[in-house]
Amino acid sequence: MAAIEERKIYILDTNVLIHDPNALNRFDEHDVVLPIVVLEEMDKVKKGFDDLARNVRDASRQLDELSRDCEDMNEGCPLPGGGKLFFELNHRALDLLPESLAQGSGDNRIIAVTMAVQKEKPDRQVVLVSKDINLRIKARALGLHTEDYRSDKVVDDLSVLPSGKIRLDDQTWTNMAEDMEVVEHEHGNHYIVTWPEEMDMPFLHSFVVLPGEREVAMRCDKIDENRRVHLYDCTSYRHERHAIWGIQAKNLEQNMAMNLLMDANLDLVAMMGQAGTGKTLLALACGLHQTLDMGLYDKILVTRATVPMGGQDIGYLPGTEREKMEPWMAAITDNLSILLGEEAHNISDILGQHRIEISALTYARGRTFTRTWLIVDEAQNLTPHQMKTLVTRMGEDSKIIVLGNNAQIDTPYLTAYTNGLTRVVKQFAGWEHAGHIALKASERSRLAAQAVQVL
Repeated sequence: MAAIEERKIYILDTNVLIHDPNALNRFDEHDVVLPIVVLEEMDKVKKGFDDLARNVRDASRQLDELSRDCEDMNEGCPLPGGGKLFFELNHRALDLLPESLAQGSGDNRIIAVTMAVQKEKPDRQVVLVSKDINLRIKARALGLHTEDYRSDKVVDDLSVLPSGKIRLDDQTWTNMAEDMEVVEHEHGNHYIVTWPEEMDMPFLHSFVVLPGEREVAMRCDKIDENRRVHLYDCTSYRHERHAIWGIQAKNLEQNMAMNLLMDANLDLVAMMGQAGTGKTLLALACGLHQTLDMGLYDKILVTRATVPMGGQDIGYLPGTEREKMEPWMAAITDNLSILLGEEAHNISDILGQHRIEISALTYARGRTFTRTWLIVDEAQNLTPHQMKTLVTRMGEDSKIIVLGNNAQIDTPYLTAYTNGLTRVVKQFAGWEHAGHIALKASERSRLAAQAVQVL
């Protein structure tokens, strides 16, 4: 039996180029085959102003450059990593498919090309790369090698994502307290301790939870050489006298979240958590206080990804931008009703009165948000590129609040490993002007809390 050559042949599905227009640069020395049906499918979605259409046009431009500079298309077009790009016109490969798949759909034609290449190149490993789970399953059932597109992964293991807090046991805290220094500070005493060698260092602005019946969270605001960590006791928003717009923290995690939200020195705060943990309510309450009461910001802007449900996209809804967005923003208006109480008889009227704007993600490109409290809701449905677009729009004296739940991803080609929420949490962990906290306890109601556990 002939040895298998190390250089692989990757067959790309359409969604790979749509998801990452630069995908052709990610395959190192290996060869890439692009079925012509991929170009046909890209042609159907190239028009428009959304990110999908932009990605398609970007990928098409790169393909145009590669093919234009190619001396012999039959010999392949050189790729940056050292491999070659081939365009596959082999429609006759449909006769390789089982009768049930021979109707010639786009997916089946891609599978047929993969089978034909594998037959023609038995000494090479041929891999079909697709973001489409069902396509990968069908291909595996036919004995083909398949892979998800892995280059877009932010992390390989979600456990490495910071939670924003570290819990200490009694012995560890006792050992750390032996050489503790106490430094007076205008916001209360700072405690300087040596972090144990065997434990991962905390991130800047993460929280250290001390052992004991009365839970106490200390925030890390400085890390010196020799593993010396500066901690300070957080302001407690669990007491009525520290309530923000009538909202007080119901648990220690919410107290940590409000501590980050109320820190004007932080430009970005990310909050991950399951349904009912209070992410949106806390972000709105702290935003209203700092906008209307303290005057730190001129307005509150709320946006989110409008993921189509049941075929209905935002473009088919009548009315102005605000009217189009209202069905998507029900979670925001529900929480505003809690905060505004009797004033909330007409949410449409009070949005402008309280300097709250609702905007579609589509219109963020090209804007600059100055003196703005920007809430990005359902961020788990944003791509890393969309998240980058939003964060890079932030101007002076603004703050962006990123909210999301990786257990509720509604877009077909995103996962907890590849979305914009995961990326922003990982990339900003430890930056001196960013904070992050993961919320776990549901406080919506006892029924909602039980549902999260058992359903």
